[in-house]
Amino acid sequence: MEPSMHSGATPIHYRLSLARPAAHVFEVRCTIAEPDAGGQCLRLPAWIPGSYMIRDFARNIISIRACNDEGPVALHRVDKSTWQCDPCAGPLYVDYEVYAWDLSVRAAHFDQTHAYFNGASLFLAAVGQEARPCQLTIPRPEHAPMRDWQVATSLDAGEDTPRHGFGSWHAPDYDALIDHPFEIGALTLAEFEVAGVPHEIALYGRHEADMARLVADLRTICQTHVDFFGELPPMSRYVFLVMVVGDGYGGLEHRSSCSLLCSREDLPHPADEGVTDKYRGFLGLCSHEYFHTWNIKRIKPEIFMPYRLERETHTTLLWAFEGITSYYDDLGLLRSGLIPLESYLELLGQTVTRVMRGPGRFRQSIAESSFDAWTRFYRQDENAANAIVSYYAKGALVALALDLRLRRDSGGRASLDDLMRRLWREYGRPGIGLPEGRIEAIAGELAGGDMQDFFAAFVYGHEDPPLGELLAELGIVAHQRARSDLQDKGGKPAEDPFVVDLAAVLRDCDEGLRIQSVTEDGPAQQAGLSAGDLIVAIDGLRTDCRRLASLLRRRRPGDTLEVHYFRRDELFQTTVALAAAPRDTWYFRVDEHADAAARARRAAWRGEPA
Repeated sequence: MEPSMHSGATPIHYRLSLARPAAHVFEVRCTIAEPDAGGQCLRLPAWIPGSYMIRDFARNIISIRACNDEGPVALHRVDKSTWQCDPCAGPLYVDYEVYAWDLSVRAAHFDQTHAYFNGASLFLAAVGQEARPCQLTIPRPEHAPMRDWQVATSLDAGEDTPRHGFGSWHAPDYDALIDHPFEIGALTLAEFEVAGVPHEIALYGRHEADMARLVADLRTICQTHVDFFGELPPMSRYVFLVMVVGDGYGGLEHRSSCSLLCSREDLPHPADEGVTDKYRGFLGLCSHEYFHTWNIKRIKPEIFMPYRLERETHTTLLWAFEGITSYYDDLGLLRSGLIPLESYLELLGQTVTRVMRGPGRFRQSIAESSFDAWTRFYRQDENAANAIVSYYAKGALVALALDLRLRRDSGGRASLDDLMRRLWREYGRPGIGLPEGRIEAIAGELAGGDMQDFFAAFVYGHEDPPLGELLAELGIVAHQRARSDLQDKGGKPAEDPFVVDLAAVLRDCDEGLRIQSVTEDGPAQQAGLSAGDLIVAIDGLRTDCRRLASLLRRRRPGDTLEVHYFRRDELFQTTVALAAAPRDTWYFRVDEHADAAARARRAAWRGEPA
């Protein structure tokens, strides 16, 4: 357990009742033994670390009241997330109800099948007493099947709390309390060990996963990242909490656990041969969140120390924490041997394709994308591709370019691996916040020269990193082509690519083709089509994605399509003048004729022994 300046003080106590699953309501009692003599202030976070958007969790508090042993204590609403109690003697009891119906990794969800929560969405902070230790008690529910549920969390349990049972847990302070989510239900549990620390996976939901394979692969991923940094941060255990649903995807990192949302088809089935594309995606998600154990949970921006969860906290560094992590998540799968190089290059091609298809990269840098995460990246609309760039996706490409540039400029003596390990030693391990500009300075030291040109162009500017040039030095060749169908994500060659394109993202629906977005100044936009429009006919015939793809392979630049579409409930007609399909779909291949020096550089980048 981490030390606390109030380690000998009476803890703030929270009691969580699971009595009302059908109403999706958690009942919470917060007991404050020594309330502020001037009147205790209470506040619920407005956002959760790792997800940079104001979520106003307090909107889910549907009732709240306070009392002490002498009777009711008046509560006054100060703002949307804060309450002020009248001065009173302790102990102060605050009882409140929280509506929990958000099936995501960010908040809370409760019904007759399970209970899941992040403390940030559930536990009021006693303002001014956040450094006090905290205790959480969850009594066993009285009725079946809930009374037989199991509890999974990385929070330290009390001595009388059975493993995976109901009872009590303790945290050294409020920040720790809200950084250990809980999954409670009929769980599938499995355990393995890495670096002498127990690791656990807890799955909620129906599935047919090959648990032995899943455990073996997770152990391999975790060991790869521990070997990378040289050690695991101090913790008593690490837990993968997984909600398995019909269709879902997401992850959120915590100090010694992560919350994951996945589809049933993402998990390995005993009949599977090799790593399926969906399972590869799930392993990449696990790899990403585990790498965050170092990069953002310990190595973190100076401005996040401490977190100010009542308001937005801007930094230009999210590209480094999410982009670099996004680079190492798939690279970790390659270095661990779970996927071959060809599979990694397919994933890389998909990421490059996703970035290069977005004109927004010419308007917003990844530093700006980081700063604007609160209002733009996490609040994307139908015009997002034209206006913003992802600090995750382009950040991963910049991280790859930075890695290869460091290797080249240092003559193979340094890499991004060395930069990350240095950040861990100098900032993560001692718990010192990383200041803006420090990554650039360390990169220059490792490269043996000034690298400001790199950061000015690719981090603070709008240029595309020269991946083709840099990868060629490893004997990896970049290829570009037009897309071959409306769902083409890139990463592979294609025999029959489009000749022309609408420059729009469409999806099939019962009535026709729904436009999800249009590329700025592309044929669809020039013809007046917009996101939300419903295309019902092309050239006088009903259409779907398959028929439109066939048309786009046969037509030539300058040809036209007559399009009938609904906007809201009004029918319109327009003529689309087709343009040549852009070569914005990327894939990569190993150069089988690369010289020995290129092969050696590739082996070093892959982490293979010399």
